[in-house]
Amino acid sequence: MNHEKIVSASSGYTFLIVLLLIAAAAMGGAILTGSGWFYLLFLPFVIILPGFFTVNPNGSKVLVLFGEYKGTVKKNGFFWANPFFSRQRISLRARNFDSERLKVNDKKGNPILISVILVWKVENTFKAAFEVNDYENFVKVQTDAAVRKLAGLYAYDNFEDEAEHTLRSGLQEVNVALEKEVTERLDMAGIHVHEARIGYLAYAPEIASAMLRRQQAEAIVAARFKIVEGAVGMVELALEHLNEKQVVALDEERKAAMVSNLMVVLCGDKEVTPVVNTGTLNH
Repeated sequence: MNHEKIVSASSGYTFLIVLLLIAAAAMGGAILTGSGWFYLLFLPFVIILPGFFTVNPNGSKVLVLFGEYKGTVKKNGFFWANPFFSRQRISLRARNFDSERLKVNDKKGNPILISVILVWKVENTFKAAFEVNDYENFVKVQTDAAVRKLAGLYAYDNFEDEAEHTLRSGLQEVNVALEKEVTERLDMAGIHVHEARIGYLAYAPEIASAMLRRQQAEAIVAARFKIVEGAVGMVELALEHLNEKQVVALDEERKAAMVSNLMVVLCGDKEVTPVVNTGTLNH
């Protein structure tokens, strides 16, 4: 047998009544008759007693008889089963796992710190009990392995290609890929993954300051590009309006001077100081 089998155990209350009747009969018979043979009735009492067990809500008991899997009791309540059964308790509740911050290399080889938050529960008690040695430790180890593999498939950030998914900008896609990877790894242990997402993401301390300066530089270059692009459009529009309304006739040299002055005004970091020309355009 290599799959889970759900079984029903006998009611514990019924066997509790039987147990009390046996005890009463043994004591009553011994007292009334004075014969010690009635004390032999305590033998089945001792045999029946270990068979009682309880199953809490969202809990289960895996039953094994001399190394042979007999089934899993998932119904909650007070039960009795063969006293020779060994019973392993496995919780079916959802659990959170917040992994440690791992230092790994991203797709570009940059060291980063990353951790993952996992919500999981046991779905197949047979696999959890017998396919792996310790299913809780298995979840931790395989989750860390999945995070390391995922980090190597994506760059932390990439300003050169905005369409490429990165760990920082494509978080939704990365979480979907992470959940798929973790689910495949934990399936052999009978674990169902409800959610897997990145909980912490940052550059490693040794390169954090350098990468911050790089991000700032790339942001400044991108902003400058937008400013220049807008300034060129404004200068072009100004020249077109002057030409259409015939406000002033400008030769090529004066157009170049006007373009130069407008670009300085529009692209400069500081406020400009106007100069009033009371002479001609050439003085």
